Amino acid sequence: MPISSASLRRPLLLAAVFAALLPYGASAQTVDNVVTRPLGSEAEPFKTNRPAEGAQPSTGLGVLDRMGAKLPDLPAEKDYKGPIDTAYGAYQRGYYLTAMQLALPRAQLGDPAAQTLIAEMQYAGLGVRRDLKSAAFWYGKAAEGGDAAAMFKYSLILMAGELVPRNKAKADDYMHRAADGGNPSAQFNWAQLLTTDHPGPEGLKLALPYYEKSARQGIADAQYAVAQIYSVLPDLPEQKKKLAREWLSRSARAGFDTAQLDLGIWLINGNNGPRDFVNGFLWMKLAANRGNVAAQNKLAHLYINALGTKPDPVEAAKWYVLSRRAGLPDPELEDFYLGIEDVQQKQAIDRANKFRRLP
Repeated sequence: MPISSASLRRPLLLAAVFAALLPYGASAQTVDNVVTRPLGSEAEPFKTNRPAEGAQPSTGLGVLDRMGAKLPDLPAEKDYKGPIDTAYGAYQRGYYLTAMQLALPRAQLGDPAAQTLIAEMQYAGLGVRRDLKSAAFWYGKAAEGGDAAAMFKYSLILMAGELVPRNKAKADDYMHRAADGGNPSAQFNWAQLLTTDHPGPEGLKLALPYYEKSARQGIADAQYAVAQIYSVLPDLPEQKKKLAREWLSRSARAGFDTAQLDLGIWLINGNNGPRDFVNGFLWMKLAANRGNVAAQNKLAHLYINALGTKPDPVEAAKWYVLSRRAGLPDPELEDFYLGIEDVQQKQAIDRANKFRRLP
């Protein structure tokens, strides 16, 4: 029985992956908790790649063109013939007290799924008083019984060392077993651990199958990692390398703002596929509106250089002001800002003051 997505945390950062990618030309910059991964040696700067005068900047199908297209019919739903978990059914419908009453007798008899359900409700305070210590106890029991979701959550608890004594070896073992048991968040985190414990190409090769499994189950962080690894790791099949942009697109569509930033860069620079200035601009703007500081900085350059959009000095200055306030300096943008009219500077500051990031 899976744990609700609201309870999942990302205990490990993607930094381990990109530290391993550094020998292959990837780099990382951290700006006010925003990590941007510039492209490698094949990347070309925005300003040197402006479209020729009169040329159409966009290639490929635009986002608006895709909207309204008829989707294929869904396959017929198969009749479910397996056992019915009435406790979990009550939990899904929001009847938490009923779910607790149905699950507790089963949990006391050693049912790992019921133990996980009780732990989840106690951990989140759903229908009962929040009790983290009791939740940790039931997660531990369910983990011992082999429930993949419980093993993942109990691994996090063991890593934190707040509710139970910290035990890295046991935490790693549960994370590995949860990953092999099919839990997508555990697969992602186990891949992270592998890249940390085995720096360089060895760790990436060990981790990649777990990233791929997690990515196929919809974890945006894993989709992002797969895209980056496919893009730069040598000795991968050409078929996988061709899928790098598709995985980055999936992560971006899932709402991961760093993937949206990088997809904008890839589209504008023509990395791992054809150039598409218009859609590159749209992805960059989306990431900027969600508060990604690096995207705000790059969006200012796009407005100045009319890449994927019409030139707009006030919008360019607005995004520069926002990124500068967040602690990202840019001498080139500062020169631009000082060179525009005073009234345009005031308009840009007014727009920046009214900015509210998208959720």
